[in-house]
Amino acid sequence: MSATSIDRKSDAEMFDLAPVSLWLEDYSEVQALFQEWRAENVTDIKAFLTANPDRVRRCSERIRVLKVNPKTLSLYGARDLDHLMANLGQVLRDDTFKSHVEELAQLWYGQTSFASNTVNYTLTGKRLDIQLSGRILPGHERSWDRVMVAIEDVSERENARRDLVDSQNYAFGLFAHSPVSLWVEDFSGVKRLMDDVRNRGVEDLRVFTDVHQEFVARCMSEIHVIDVNSRTLELFGAPDKKTLLHNLPRVFRDEMEPPFREQLIDLWAGKLFQQREVVNYALDGTKLHLLLQFSILPSHERDWARVQVALTDITARKKAETYLEYLGTHDVLTRTLNRSFYVDELNRLERKGPLPVTIIIVDLNGLKAVNDELGHAAGDGLLRRTGEVFDSLIEKPASVSRIGGDEFAVLLPGTDAVVGDAVLNTLKELIEINNQYYPETPLSISAGIATSEPGDRLEQVVKRADMKMLRAKRQHYIETNRNRRKTSVA
Repeated sequence: MSATSIDRKSDAEMFDLAPVSLWLEDYSEVQALFQEWRAENVTDIKAFLTANPDRVRRCSERIRVLKVNPKTLSLYGARDLDHLMANLGQVLRDDTFKSHVEELAQLWYGQTSFASNTVNYTLTGKRLDIQLSGRILPGHERSWDRVMVAIEDVSERENARRDLVDSQNYAFGLFAHSPVSLWVEDFSGVKRLMDDVRNRGVEDLRVFTDVHQEFVARCMSEIHVIDVNSRTLELFGAPDKKTLLHNLPRVFRDEMEPPFREQLIDLWAGKLFQQREVVNYALDGTKLHLLLQFSILPSHERDWARVQVALTDITARKKAETYLEYLGTHDVLTRTLNRSFYVDELNRLERKGPLPVTIIIVDLNGLKAVNDELGHAAGDGLLRRTGEVFDSLIEKPASVSRIGGDEFAVLLPGTDAVVGDAVLNTLKELIEINNQYYPETPLSISAGIATSEPGDRLEQVVKRADMKMLRAKRQHYIETNRNRRKTSVA
Protein backbone atom coordinates (compact mmCIF):
# COMPACT_ATOMS: atom_id res chain seq x y z
CA MET A 1 0.00 0.00 0.00
CA SER A 2 1.39 3.40 -1.01
CA ALA A 3 2.00 6.28 1.38
CA THR A 4 -0.78 8.24 -0.32
CA SER A 5 -3.23 5.41 0.28
CA ILE A 6 -2.20 5.23 3.92
CA ASP A 7 -2.68 8.99 4.32
CA ARG A 8 -6.14 8.79 2.73
CA LYS A 9 -7.07 5.92 5.04
CA SER A 10 -5.84 7.86 8.06
CA ASP A 11 -7.78 10.94 6.97
CA ALA A 12 -10.92 8.86 6.60
CA GLU A 13 -10.44 7.32 10.04
CA MET A 14 -9.88 10.72 11.65
CA PHE A 15 -13.03 12.03 9.92
CA ASP A 16 -15.08 9.10 11.20
CA LEU A 17 -13.63 9.15 14.71
CA ALA A 18 -13.74 12.92 15.25
CA PRO A 19 -15.52 13.83 18.54
CA VAL A 20 -17.36 16.69 16.81
CA SER A 21 -19.88 16.63 14.02
CA LEU A 22 -18.12 16.86 10.61
CA TRP A 23 -19.76 17.50 7.24
CA LEU A 24 -17.98 17.31 3.88
CA GLU A 25 -19.92 19.49 1.45
CA ASP A 26 -19.78 20.81 -2.13
CA TYR A 27 -20.36 24.58 -2.48
CA SER A 28 -19.51 24.80 -6.22
CA GLU A 29 -23.10 25.57 -7.23
CA VAL A 30 -23.25 28.29 -4.56
CA GLN A 31 -20.18 29.83 -6.16
CA ALA A 32 -21.90 29.71 -9.57
CA LEU A 33 -24.97 31.42 -8.10
CA PHE A 34 -22.75 34.11 -6.58
CA GLN A 35 -21.23 34.74 -10.01
CA GLU A 36 -24.71 35.24 -11.48
CA TRP A 37 -25.54 37.78 -8.81
CA ARG A 38 -22.26 39.63 -9.29
CA ALA A 39 -23.06 39.85 -12.99
CA GLU A 40 -26.35 41.47 -11.95
CA ASN A 41 -24.28 44.10 -10.04
CA VAL A 42 -25.21 42.87 -6.57
CA THR A 43 -22.77 44.45 -4.09
CA ASP A 44 -24.35 44.30 -0.64
CA ILE A 45 -24.98 40.58 -0.28
CA LYS A 46 -26.46 40.85 3.22
CA ALA A 47 -29.08 43.36 2.17
CA PHE A 48 -29.72 41.38 -1.00
CA LEU A 49 -30.33 38.11 0.84
CA THR A 50 -32.24 39.65 3.73
CA ALA A 51 -34.61 41.43 1.36
CA ASN A 52 -35.74 38.10 -0.08
CA PRO A 53 -35.45 34.96 2.10
CA ASP A 54 -36.09 32.84 -0.98
CA ARG A 55 -32.57 33.73 -2.21
CA VAL A 56 -31.12 32.20 0.94
CA ARG A 57 -33.17 29.07 0.33
CA ARG A 58 -31.79 28.87 -3.24
CA CYS A 59 -28.24 28.95 -1.79
CA SER A 60 -29.03 26.24 0.73
CA GLU A 61 -30.52 23.97 -1.95
CA ARG A 62 -27.29 24.24 -3.97
CA ILE A 63 -25.13 22.93 -1.13
CA ARG A 64 -24.50 19.22 -1.62
CA VAL A 65 -23.69 17.15 1.47
CA LEU A 66 -21.13 14.54 0.41
CA LYS A 67 -20.43 12.87 3.69
CA VAL A 68 -21.01 13.14 7.45
CA ASN A 69 -19.28 11.31 10.27
CA PRO A 70 -20.93 9.02 12.87
CA LYS A 71 -20.89 11.81 15.46
CA THR A 72 -23.17 13.80 13.16
CA LEU A 73 -25.67 10.97 12.87
CA SER A 74 -25.78 10.44 16.64
CA LEU A 75 -26.01 14.18 17.32
CA TYR A 76 -29.06 14.62 15.07
CA GLY A 77 -30.62 11.22 15.74
CA ALA A 78 -30.34 9.96 12.14
CA ARG A 79 -29.93 6.32 11.06
CA ASP A 80 -27.70 7.17 8.10
CA LEU A 81 -26.87 9.97 5.67
CA ASP A 82 -29.96 9.35 3.54
CA HIS A 83 -32.19 9.55 6.63
CA LEU A 84 -30.50 12.82 7.64
CA MET A 85 -30.72 14.36 4.17
CA ALA A 86 -34.38 13.37 3.78
CA ASN A 87 -35.16 15.33 6.95
CA LEU A 88 -32.71 18.21 6.58
CA GLY A 89 -35.60 20.67 6.63
CA GLN A 90 -36.25 19.70 10.24
CA VAL A 91 -32.59 20.28 11.13
CA LEU A 92 -32.16 23.69 9.50
CA ARG A 93 -35.13 25.89 10.40
CA ASP A 94 -36.35 28.88 12.39
CA ASP A 95 -33.28 30.49 13.98
CA THR A 96 -30.83 29.47 11.21
CA PHE A 97 -31.76 32.19 8.70
CA LYS A 98 -29.65 35.08 10.06
CA SER A 99 -26.62 32.93 10.78
CA HIS A 100 -26.73 31.38 7.29
CA VAL A 101 -26.78 34.88 5.76
CA GLU A 102 -23.63 35.69 7.79
CA GLU A 103 -21.90 32.50 6.58
CA LEU A 104 -22.72 33.23 2.92
CA ALA A 105 -21.57 36.83 3.30
CA GLN A 106 -18.17 35.72 4.60
CA LEU A 107 -17.69 33.57 1.46
CA TRP A 108 -19.03 36.35 -0.80
CA TYR A 109 -16.37 38.77 0.45
CA GLY A 110 -13.52 36.36 -0.37
CA GLN A 111 -12.93 34.50 2.87
CA THR A 112 -12.10 30.82 2.60
CA SER A 113 -13.56 30.10 6.01
CA PHE A 114 -16.72 31.07 7.85
CA ALA A 115 -18.12 30.71 11.34
CA SER A 116 -21.32 31.32 13.22
CA ASN A 117 -23.25 30.53 16.37
CA THR A 118 -26.64 29.23 15.42
CA VAL A 119 -29.40 26.77 16.20
CA ASN A 120 -30.17 23.37 14.66
CA TYR A 121 -32.70 20.75 15.67
CA THR A 122 -32.46 16.99 16.04
CA LEU A 123 -34.86 14.81 14.10
CA THR A 124 -36.89 14.44 17.32
CA GLY A 125 -37.27 18.22 17.55
CA LYS A 126 -34.75 18.88 20.31
CA ARG A 127 -33.06 22.28 20.07
CA LEU A 128 -29.29 22.29 19.57
CA ASP A 129 -27.19 25.38 20.16
CA ILE A 130 -24.21 24.89 17.87
CA GLN A 131 -20.94 26.57 17.10
CA LEU A 132 -20.33 26.15 13.37
CA SER A 133 -17.07 26.65 11.51
CA GLY A 134 -16.43 25.88 7.86
CA ARG A 135 -13.38 25.96 5.60
CA ILE A 136 -12.77 25.48 1.91
CA LEU A 137 -10.22 22.71 1.82
CA PRO A 138 -6.76 23.51 0.45
CA GLY A 139 -6.58 23.06 -3.31
CA HIS A 140 -10.31 23.67 -3.77
CA GLU A 141 -10.33 27.45 -3.35
CA ARG A 142 -11.23 28.05 -7.02
CA SER A 143 -14.05 25.51 -7.25
CA TRP A 144 -15.44 25.40 -3.69
CA ASP A 145 -16.25 21.75 -4.32
CA ARG A 146 -14.82 20.57 -1.02
CA VAL A 147 -15.83 22.40 2.14
CA MET A 148 -15.38 20.94 5.60
CA VAL A 149 -17.95 22.04 8.18
CA ALA A 150 -17.44 21.30 11.90
CA ILE A 151 -20.37 21.55 14.27
CA GLU A 152 -19.89 21.57 18.04
CA ASP A 153 -22.85 21.12 20.35
CA VAL A 154 -22.66 24.02 22.82
CA SER A 155 -26.20 23.65 24.18
CA GLU A 156 -25.03 23.12 27.74
CA ARG A 157 -22.88 26.24 27.63
CA GLU A 158 -25.61 28.31 25.99
CA ASN A 159 -28.23 27.06 28.43
CA ALA A 160 -25.97 28.14 31.28
CA ARG A 161 -25.42 31.49 29.58
CA ARG A 162 -29.17 31.97 29.09
CA ASP A 163 -29.80 31.00 32.69
CA LEU A 164 -27.22 33.58 33.75
CA VAL A 165 -28.82 36.24 31.55
CA ASP A 166 -32.26 35.33 32.90
CA SER A 167 -30.90 35.53 36.43
CA GLN A 168 -29.31 38.90 35.71
CA ASN A 169 -32.51 40.19 34.12
CA TYR A 170 -34.49 38.90 37.07
CA ALA A 171 -32.15 40.59 39.52
CA PHE A 172 -32.21 43.81 37.51
CA GLY A 173 -35.99 43.66 37.34
CA LEU A 174 -36.18 43.31 41.11
CA PHE A 175 -33.80 46.27 41.46
CA ALA A 176 -35.40 48.50 38.84
CA HIS A 177 -39.03 47.90 39.83
CA SER A 178 -38.68 47.41 43.58
CA PRO A 179 -41.29 49.38 45.59
CA VAL A 180 -38.39 50.35 47.88
CA SER A 181 -35.75 52.95 47.02
CA LEU A 182 -32.54 51.07 46.18
CA TRP A 183 -29.04 52.51 45.82
CA VAL A 184 -25.88 50.72 44.72
CA GLU A 185 -22.86 52.54 46.12
CA ASP A 186 -19.08 52.25 46.28
CA PHE A 187 -17.73 52.51 49.84
CA SER A 188 -14.16 51.50 48.98
CA GLY A 189 -12.91 55.05 49.61
CA VAL A 190 -14.54 54.98 53.04
CA LYS A 191 -12.82 51.68 53.81
CA ARG A 192 -9.42 53.09 52.83
CA LEU A 193 -9.89 56.05 55.18
CA MET A 194 -10.95 53.78 58.04
CA ASP A 195 -8.11 51.34 57.41
CA ASP A 196 -5.66 54.23 57.47
CA VAL A 197 -7.03 55.40 60.83
CA ARG A 198 -6.89 51.87 62.21
CA ASN A 199 -3.29 51.43 61.00
CA ARG A 200 -2.36 54.60 62.90
CA GLY A 201 -3.32 52.81 66.11
CA VAL A 202 -6.84 54.15 66.66
CA GLU A 203 -8.94 51.60 68.56
CA ASP A 204 -12.15 53.46 69.35
CA LEU A 205 -13.72 55.24 66.36
CA ARG A 206 -16.34 56.94 68.54
CA VAL A 207 -13.66 58.64 70.63
CA PHE A 208 -11.69 59.46 67.46
CA THR A 209 -14.69 61.12 65.77
CA ASP A 210 -15.48 63.03 68.97
CA VAL A 211 -12.12 64.70 68.54
CA HIS A 212 -11.92 64.69 64.73
CA GLN A 213 -15.46 65.52 63.69
CA GLU A 214 -14.31 66.37 60.17
CA PHE A 215 -13.54 62.68 59.58
CA VAL A 216 -17.25 61.88 59.23
CA ALA A 217 -17.66 64.52 56.49
CA ARG A 218 -14.55 63.18 54.71
CA CYS A 219 -16.04 59.70 54.70
CA MET A 220 -19.34 61.01 53.31
CA SER A 221 -17.46 62.69 50.46
CA GLU A 222 -15.84 59.35 49.52
CA ILE A 223 -19.14 57.60 48.79
CA HIS A 224 -19.81 57.12 45.07
CA VAL A 225 -23.34 56.32 43.91
CA ILE A 226 -23.25 53.77 41.09
CA ASP A 227 -26.95 53.29 40.40
CA VAL A 228 -30.43 53.99 41.74
CA ASN A 229 -33.80 52.53 40.79
CA SER A 230 -36.96 54.25 39.56
CA ARG A 231 -38.56 54.28 43.02
CA THR A 232 -35.62 56.37 44.23
CA LEU A 233 -36.26 59.00 41.54
CA GLU A 234 -39.95 59.03 42.46
CA LEU A 235 -39.26 59.27 46.21
CA PHE A 236 -36.83 62.17 45.92
CA GLY A 237 -38.72 63.97 43.15
CA ALA A 238 -35.94 63.72 40.54
CA PRO A 239 -36.72 63.57 36.81
CA ASP A 240 -33.68 61.39 36.09
CA LYS A 241 -30.56 59.90 37.68
CA LYS A 242 -28.29 62.68 36.49
CA THR A 243 -30.38 65.35 38.22
CA LEU A 244 -30.55 63.36 41.46
CA LEU A 245 -26.82 62.61 41.58
CA HIS A 246 -25.96 66.24 40.79
CA ASN A 247 -28.07 67.40 43.77
CA LEU A 248 -27.05 64.89 46.44
CA PRO A 249 -25.94 67.67 48.88
CA ARG A 250 -29.60 68.77 48.93
CA VAL A 251 -30.68 65.21 49.75
CA PHE A 252 -28.13 64.35 52.45
CA ARG A 253 -27.93 67.28 54.87
CA ASP A 254 -28.73 68.56 58.35
CA GLU A 255 -29.72 65.50 60.44
CA MET A 256 -27.84 63.05 58.18
CA GLU A 257 -24.38 63.28 59.76
CA PRO A 258 -25.11 61.80 63.25
CA PRO A 259 -26.70 58.56 61.93
CA PHE A 260 -23.93 58.26 59.33
CA ARG A 261 -21.38 58.50 62.13
CA GLU A 262 -23.15 55.62 63.88
CA GLN A 263 -23.07 53.72 60.60
CA LEU A 264 -19.29 54.18 60.42
CA ILE A 265 -18.90 53.02 64.03
CA ASP A 266 -20.89 49.87 63.23
CA LEU A 267 -18.73 49.22 60.14
CA TRP A 268 -15.64 49.68 62.29
CA ALA A 269 -17.01 46.95 64.56
CA GLY A 270 -17.57 44.61 61.61
CA LYS A 271 -21.35 45.01 61.22
CA LEU A 272 -21.75 44.71 57.45
CA PHE A 273 -25.57 44.69 57.65
CA GLN A 274 -27.22 47.59 59.45
CA GLN A 275 -30.66 49.09 59.93
CA ARG A 276 -31.57 52.51 61.33
CA GLU A 277 -33.95 55.44 60.87
CA VAL A 278 -32.61 58.48 59.02
CA VAL A 279 -33.81 61.79 57.63
CA ASN A 280 -33.22 62.83 54.00
CA TYR A 281 -34.79 65.54 51.86
CA ALA A 282 -36.54 65.43 48.50
CA LEU A 283 -35.32 67.89 45.87
CA ASP A 284 -38.31 70.15 46.61
CA GLY A 285 -37.22 70.36 50.27
CA THR A 286 -39.77 67.88 51.66
CA LYS A 287 -38.46 66.17 54.78
CA LEU A 288 -38.39 62.39 54.42
CA HIS A 289 -38.25 59.98 57.33
CA LEU A 290 -36.68 56.75 56.07
CA LEU A 291 -35.82 53.29 57.32
CA LEU A 292 -32.30 52.62 56.00
CA GLN A 293 -31.05 49.07 55.46
CA PHE A 294 -27.37 48.92 54.59
CA SER A 295 -25.50 45.82 53.43
CA ILE A 296 -22.12 45.08 51.88
CA LEU A 297 -22.86 42.87 48.87
CA PRO A 298 -21.40 39.31 48.80
CA SER A 299 -17.79 39.03 47.52
CA HIS A 300 -17.13 42.68 48.43
CA GLU A 301 -16.62 42.21 52.16
CA ARG A 302 -12.91 43.00 51.81
CA ASP A 303 -13.12 46.17 49.69
CA TRP A 304 -16.70 47.50 50.22
CA ALA A 305 -16.76 48.35 46.50
CA ARG A 306 -20.42 47.33 46.20
CA VAL A 307 -22.92 48.33 48.84
CA GLN A 308 -26.70 48.19 48.64
CA VAL A 309 -28.77 50.74 50.51
CA ALA A 310 -32.54 50.23 50.75
CA LEU A 311 -34.68 53.16 51.87
CA THR A 312 -38.28 52.61 52.97
CA ASP A 313 -40.40 55.75 53.31
CA ILE A 314 -41.80 55.85 56.85
CA THR A 315 -42.75 59.55 56.76
CA ALA A 316 -46.47 58.81 57.18
CA ARG A 317 -45.74 56.47 60.09
CA LYS A 318 -43.52 59.05 61.79
CA LYS A 319 -46.21 61.71 61.37
CA ALA A 320 -48.75 59.36 62.92
CA GLU A 321 -46.38 58.59 65.79
CA THR A 322 -45.71 62.28 66.30
CA TYR A 323 -49.44 63.02 66.31
CA LEU A 324 -50.13 60.21 68.78
CA GLU A 325 -47.33 61.52 70.96
CA TYR A 326 -48.86 65.00 70.66
CA LEU A 327 -52.25 63.64 71.69
CA GLY A 328 -50.64 61.97 74.69
CA THR A 329 -49.34 65.28 76.03
CA HIS A 330 -51.63 67.94 74.56
CA ASP A 331 -55.20 69.14 74.82
CA VAL A 332 -56.58 69.09 71.28
CA LEU A 333 -59.08 71.92 71.79
CA THR A 334 -56.79 74.55 73.31
CA ARG A 335 -53.47 73.16 71.91
CA THR A 336 -52.00 73.58 75.37
CA LEU A 337 -50.39 70.67 77.20
CA ASN A 338 -52.67 68.33 79.14
CA ARG A 339 -52.99 67.21 82.76
CA SER A 340 -50.81 64.12 82.15
CA PHE A 341 -47.93 66.30 81.04
CA TYR A 342 -48.55 68.69 83.92
CA VAL A 343 -48.27 65.92 86.53
CA ASP A 344 -45.08 64.54 84.95
CA GLU A 345 -43.51 67.99 84.61
CA LEU A 346 -44.38 68.91 88.20
CA ASN A 347 -42.65 65.72 89.40
CA ARG A 348 -39.63 66.40 87.18
CA LEU A 349 -39.26 69.95 88.49
CA GLU A 350 -39.60 68.60 92.02
CA ARG A 351 -36.59 66.32 91.39
CA LYS A 352 -34.39 68.37 89.08
CA GLY A 353 -35.52 72.00 89.18
CA PRO A 354 -34.40 74.56 88.32
CA LEU A 355 -35.65 76.43 91.37
CA PRO A 356 -37.42 78.59 92.27
CA VAL A 357 -40.60 77.56 90.45
CA THR A 358 -43.46 80.00 90.06
CA ILE A 359 -46.90 78.53 89.42
CA ILE A 360 -49.94 80.36 88.09
CA ILE A 361 -53.36 78.70 88.36
CA VAL A 362 -55.93 80.19 85.98
CA ASP A 363 -59.68 79.57 85.81
CA LEU A 364 -62.05 80.97 83.19
CA ASN A 365 -64.86 83.11 84.51
CA GLY A 366 -68.40 82.52 83.27
CA LEU A 367 -67.69 79.50 81.02
CA LYS A 368 -70.79 77.65 82.30
CA ALA A 369 -73.00 80.65 81.65
CA VAL A 370 -71.70 80.95 78.09
CA ASN A 371 -72.32 77.23 77.51
CA ASP A 372 -75.86 77.51 78.93
CA GLU A 373 -76.81 80.72 77.14
CA LEU A 374 -74.90 80.51 73.83
CA GLY A 375 -74.14 76.83 73.48
CA HIS A 376 -71.05 74.67 73.85
CA ALA A 377 -69.61 75.88 70.53
CA ALA A 378 -69.34 79.37 72.04
CA GLY A 379 -67.79 77.91 75.18
CA ASP A 380 -65.26 75.96 73.07
CA GLY A 381 -64.45 79.21 71.31
CA LEU A 382 -63.55 80.81 74.67
CA LEU A 383 -61.28 77.86 75.48
CA ARG A 384 -59.54 78.08 72.09
CA ARG A 385 -58.99 81.79 72.58
CA THR A 386 -57.48 81.07 75.99
CA GLY A 387 -55.07 78.64 74.33
CA GLU A 388 -54.10 81.29 71.76
CA VAL A 389 -53.36 83.78 74.54
CA PHE A 390 -51.17 81.29 76.38
CA ASP A 391 -49.37 80.43 73.14
CA SER A 392 -48.36 84.10 72.84
CA LEU A 393 -47.36 84.23 76.52
CA ILE A 394 -45.30 81.08 77.10
CA GLU A 395 -41.90 80.01 75.79
CA LYS A 396 -39.88 76.96 76.83
CA PRO A 397 -38.91 75.87 79.40
CA ALA A 398 -42.17 77.37 80.75
CA SER A 399 -45.34 75.38 80.05
CA VAL A 400 -49.08 75.76 80.28
CA SER A 401 -51.46 72.82 80.75
CA ARG A 402 -55.20 72.44 80.76
CA ILE A 403 -55.72 70.57 84.04
CA GLY A 404 -59.53 70.73 84.21
CA GLY A 405 -62.55 71.77 82.19
CA ASP A 406 -61.83 75.50 82.47
CA GLU A 407 -58.69 75.44 84.61
CA PHE A 408 -55.10 75.93 83.46
CA ALA A 409 -51.71 75.73 85.19
CA VAL A 410 -48.64 77.71 84.15
CA LEU A 411 -45.29 76.32 85.33
CA LEU A 412 -42.39 78.77 85.28
CA PRO A 413 -39.15 76.94 86.24
CA GLY A 414 -36.24 79.06 87.44
CA THR A 415 -38.56 82.03 87.88
CA ASP A 416 -38.81 84.18 91.03
CA ALA A 417 -41.87 86.02 92.29
CA VAL A 418 -41.02 89.32 90.59
CA VAL A 419 -40.73 87.77 87.16
CA GLY A 420 -43.79 85.63 87.88
CA ASP A 421 -45.88 88.74 88.61
CA ALA A 422 -44.64 90.26 85.36
CA VAL A 423 -45.78 87.17 83.48
CA LEU A 424 -49.22 87.37 85.11
CA ASN A 425 -49.54 91.05 84.18
CA THR A 426 -48.58 90.23 80.60
CA LEU A 427 -51.27 87.53 80.58
CA LYS A 428 -53.90 90.06 81.59
CA GLU A 429 -52.72 92.50 78.93
CA LEU A 430 -52.92 89.82 76.25
CA ILE A 431 -56.47 88.99 77.32
CA GLU A 432 -57.47 92.65 76.97
CA ILE A 433 -55.98 92.70 73.46
CA ASN A 434 -57.77 89.48 72.55
CA ASN A 435 -61.11 90.86 73.78
CA GLN A 436 -60.83 93.76 71.37
CA TYR A 437 -61.43 91.25 68.54
CA TYR A 438 -64.33 89.51 70.31
CA PRO A 439 -66.42 92.22 72.04
CA GLU A 440 -69.58 90.02 72.07
CA THR A 441 -68.04 87.32 74.30
CA PRO A 442 -65.21 88.83 76.36
CA LEU A 443 -62.64 86.48 77.89
CA SER A 444 -62.29 86.75 81.66
CA ILE A 445 -60.03 84.83 84.07
CA SER A 446 -59.34 84.50 87.75
CA ALA A 447 -55.70 83.74 88.56
CA GLY A 448 -53.59 82.90 91.56
CA ILE A 449 -49.80 82.90 91.68
CA ALA A 450 -47.24 81.44 94.10
CA THR A 451 -43.47 80.96 94.08
CA SER A 452 -41.60 78.12 95.77
CA GLU A 453 -39.50 78.82 98.83
CA PRO A 454 -36.55 76.74 100.03
CA GLY A 455 -37.88 73.50 101.49
CA ASP A 456 -41.28 73.81 99.76
CA ARG A 457 -42.91 70.88 98.03
CA LEU A 458 -44.35 71.98 94.71
CA GLU A 459 -47.73 70.55 95.74
CA GLN A 460 -47.76 73.21 98.47
CA VAL A 461 -46.98 75.91 95.92
CA VAL A 462 -49.85 74.67 93.73
CA LYS A 463 -52.22 74.82 96.71
CA ARG A 464 -51.21 78.39 97.54
CA ALA A 465 -51.73 79.48 93.94
CA ASP A 466 -55.03 77.61 93.79
CA MET A 467 -56.28 79.28 96.97
CA LYS A 468 -55.41 82.71 95.58
CA MET A 469 -57.24 81.84 92.37
CA LEU A 470 -60.34 80.80 94.31
CA ARG A 471 -60.30 84.07 96.30
CA ALA A 472 -59.94 86.00 93.05
CA LYS A 473 -62.85 84.07 91.57
CA ARG A 474 -65.11 84.76 94.57
CA GLN A 475 -64.19 88.43 94.37
CA HIS A 476 -64.99 88.42 90.64
CA TYR A 477 -68.50 87.04 91.22
CA ILE A 478 -69.11 89.37 94.16
CA GLU A 479 -68.25 92.34 91.98
CA THR A 480 -70.29 90.93 89.11
CA ASN A 481 -73.38 90.55 91.33
CA ARG A 482 -72.85 94.03 92.81
CA ASN A 483 -72.66 95.48 89.30
CA ARG A 484 -75.83 93.60 88.36
CA ARG A 485 -77.69 95.06 91.40
CA LYS A 486 -76.47 98.53 90.53
CA THR A 487 -77.73 98.04 86.99
CA SER A 488 -81.08 96.76 88.31
CA VAL A 489 -81.47 99.75 90.73
CA ALA A 490 -80.60 102.15 88.00
